[in-house]
Amino acid sequence: MDLADLARYDLGDFYHTGSDDPLSPGAFSAWKQGASVAFALFEPELSSGPFARTTLRRDGRDMREINLASYSYLGLGQHPEVIAAAVAVLQEFGTGACGSPMLSGMTVLHRDLETALAAFMRRDRTMLFNSGNSGAIGTLSAVLRKGDVAILDQYAHVCLVEGVRLAGARLETFAHNDPDDLDRKLAQHAGKRRLVVVEGLYSMHGDLGALDLLVPVARAHGVDVMVDEAHSILAVGESGRGAGEHFGVEDQIALSYGTFSKSFANAGSVLGGTAETMDYVRYFANTYVFSVALPPAVVAGVRAALDVATRDNTLRERLRRNTEHFRQGLLGLGIDTSGSSTHIIPIVIGSDRILLYQLTAMLREAGLFVAPVDYPSVPENELRLRTCVTAAHTIADLDEALNIIEAIIVPRLRA
Repeated sequence: MDLADLARYDLGDFYHTGSDDPLSPGAFSAWKQGASVAFALFEPELSSGPFARTTLRRDGRDMREINLASYSYLGLGQHPEVIAAAVAVLQEFGTGACGSPMLSGMTVLHRDLETALAAFMRRDRTMLFNSGNSGAIGTLSAVLRKGDVAILDQYAHVCLVEGVRLAGARLETFAHNDPDDLDRKLAQHAGKRRLVVVEGLYSMHGDLGALDLLVPVARAHGVDVMVDEAHSILAVGESGRGAGEHFGVEDQIALSYGTFSKSFANAGSVLGGTAETMDYVRYFANTYVFSVALPPAVVAGVRAALDVATRDNTLRERLRRNTEHFRQGLLGLGIDTSGSSTHIIPIVIGSDRILLYQLTAMLREAGLFVAPVDYPSVPENELRLRTCVTAAHTIADLDEALNIIEAIIVPRLRA
C-alpha cells in the first residue's frame, strides 16, 4: 500500500471488519501500515506541557512548536495559583479519590466545587463527572428512555449521540443551527417525551450554537433544552458562563453541561440543573455511580481556575483580541475558515486527504503544531486543519504561525 490507499479508504470503511472474529481488525491493519505517514501524526508525544509553545518528540527528536492544538483556551494550565492549589491538596489528600462518589470518593473539596459551580452557572445544583465523555453519556442515558426522542444538532459531538443510543431513545438530527428544521422535527414527534440537545460552541467548525434562535423554538413546543458548553464555558460570555449567557437565554435552558478539560485546563466535567433533576441523575447515571470520583488535586485545580477566570475579564479579553488578530490574518491570506466566530478556527483544505496529512507534517517540521481533522469528524469535502487560539499566545506567536501558514499552506491550496 501507499498514500493512494490513504485517499481511497477512510475509517468508516473498516467499521465492520468482515471477519468472523470480533477481535480481528481485518484489513484495517494493512491499511494502517500502508498509510503510516498519516497515522504517525496521531497520538503525538509531547515532552513538555500543553502550553502556547510546546515540544513534540518524534523519531527521537524534540521539536519546539507553536501550539495551536491545545484546548487550554485561557492558559490556566500554567497559572501559578492553579498549580499551587493542586500541589497543596496533593500533599494533603494524596493522589486519588480511590472510590465512587456514591460510596467513598466524595470529599469536602468536591462539595465545595459543586457549590461554587452552581453559583457560577446560576443553577440550583451541579454534579461532577470524572471525564467529559462520561458526563455527557451518563447524563443522557440517565434522563432518556426507550420511546423518548432526542433531537440533536447534526454537528453534535459523538458523546451526545452515544448517550442517546445507550438510553435506547430515538435519535433525530436537525440541520445545523436551523430553527425551522428544529421546529419541523419537534412537530413530527409531538406527544412524545422529547429533549433538544445542542452545543454552545462546535469544536470542528468554530461557530456558536444559535441558542437565541433554537431555544425559543424548543420552548414553544414545551420541550427542554440541554446545552453542551464544553468549548465555551469560561471562554464565552461576559462572565464566562458560555453561549447561554452570550445569547441571554440562560434562564430558558434546563440542563447546562461543561467540561474541565478545555478552559479549566484540567479533567472532568460538570452538569447543572434543578435540584430534582440533579438528585435523579446522581442515582441513574452509571458513569457517575460506578466510576471513581475526580482526584482531589484535580478538584482543587478546577476550583482555583474558576476563581482566576471569574475574577475579571482579563483573560477572556486577551483571548478575544488574539482570536481576532489570528482570524483576520488567515482571512487576509485567503484561507477558508468555515465561518468561525470563536477561538477555534478551522483551515479548510477540501477533499484532498493526502494533502491534509502532508500539510500537517510539513507544518510540524516548520514549528507549527496543528491537528488534522478527517472524515467522519467532518464532511468528506471539508477536511481541515483545526487551530485553537489561546489567551497564552503572544501576538508574536500568532504572527510567526501566520508566516508559516503563508509559506506552506497558501501556495499548495492555490495549486
